[in-house]
Amino acid sequence: MNITAVADQLSLFTLAKEQIQSKSWVVTTLAGSTRGYADGTGTETQLDQPSGVAMDSSGILYVTDSSNHLIRKVTPEGEVNTLAGNTYGGYEDATGEEALFNYPFGVAVDLFGNVYVADMWNNRIRKITPKGVVSTFAGDGTKGHKNGFGTKAKFNSLGGIAVDSSGDLYVADHKNHRMRKITPEGEVSTFAGDGTKGHKDGTNEEAQFNYPYGVAVDLFSNVYVADKGNHRIRKITPEGEVSTLAGDGTKAEFNYPGDIAVDSFGNLYVTDTSNHRIRKITPEGEVSTLAGGGQKGYKDAVGTKAEFRYPSGVAMDSDGILYVADADNYRIRKIEYK
Repeated sequence: MNITAVADQLSLFTLAKEQIQSKSWVVTTLAGSTRGYADGTGTETQLDQPSGVAMDSSGILYVTDSSNHLIRKVTPEGEVNTLAGNTYGGYEDATGEEALFNYPFGVAVDLFGNVYVADMWNNRIRKITPKGVVSTFAGDGTKGHKNGFGTKAKFNSLGGIAVDSSGDLYVADHKNHRMRKITPEGEVSTFAGDGTKGHKDGTNEEAQFNYPYGVAVDLFSNVYVADKGNHRIRKITPEGEVSTLAGDGTKAEFNYPGDIAVDSFGNLYVTDTSNHRIRKITPEGEVSTLAGGGQKGYKDAVGTKAEFRYPSGVAMDSDGILYVADADNYRIRKIEYK
C-alpha cells in the first residue's frame, strides 16, 4: 500500500470517528399537543396524563392515557387510535370502547400481542387481546394483599408492569410496597418485599421497597424496579435476590424515578421524573443523563437542551429508539441517537 492510500484510509477512519463522536440523543415529539382527548396524527392528537408505554414486535406503541382512562395505540408515524376504554373512569370487561378502566397506569405486551394493563384504581390487572377484548386477569378490585389465582388475589394501587419471555408478569404493587409475580395461568404470588415501607436488600420477602413504580425485565429474567420513594433503582434476580443498582446511598442520585426500559446489552433507561430528565445506567451501575436539562418545560432539542415535564413511562424499540410518556406535557416524545 502506497503513502497516498494509507493517508486516505487514515482520513476515512478519522471522519468515521468524528461522525460517531458527533452523534447525540435528539428529542422530538411523536404525538400529542394540549390536554384533552383526540385521535389523529402527531400534534393533531390529544392525551391527558399519559403514564405507561410499551412496544410490541411490530413497532406499535401502547400508551396508558391515565386521566382519560384509555388505552391508546400509536404507530411509528405518530397516528393515534383508541384501543380500549372510555373517557370516564369505571370498571367493565367488554370490547373496545365499551370497556372501562379507572386510571390505567402500567402497560406491557407479550409475544402474542396481548396487552396487560395495571388498572391502578381498580386494583386489577386487565388483559386486552389483539382484537380489543378486555378481561380481568387478576385482582378482585378491593384494596389489600392476597396471593391466589386470578380474581381471588388482591392488590393495592398498582404501578408498573412488565412481562418476560415466558409470559410471567411482574407488577409493582405500589401501596403494598411489594413486587408481585403472575404466571401465564394467573397465579399471583409475592416476588419480593415484606410489605413494610423502607429500604432493605435481601431475598424475596426479606427485602423492603418504598412505593415501587416502574418495572422492566432483561433477557435473563432479571427484574429492575424504579423504587420511587427510595429514589433508587433496584435489581431482582430470577431467584428473588434484591440489590440496589443505583441511587441514593450510592454515588448517583435520582428524584422520584418513574419507569425503566432495558436494551439487549443490559443498559437501563430511566425516567427521572421529578428531575425532568432521562437517565442511562450501564450494567456496571454507571449513571449518565441522556436528555433533559432538569428544568420543567417543553422543548424538542438535543440532549440536555431538551425539556420535559414529569416524564413517566419509557420504552425502547428494536432500533434503540426511546419513547417517553411526557405526562404533564400531554405528549409522547421520541429520543433517537443520531
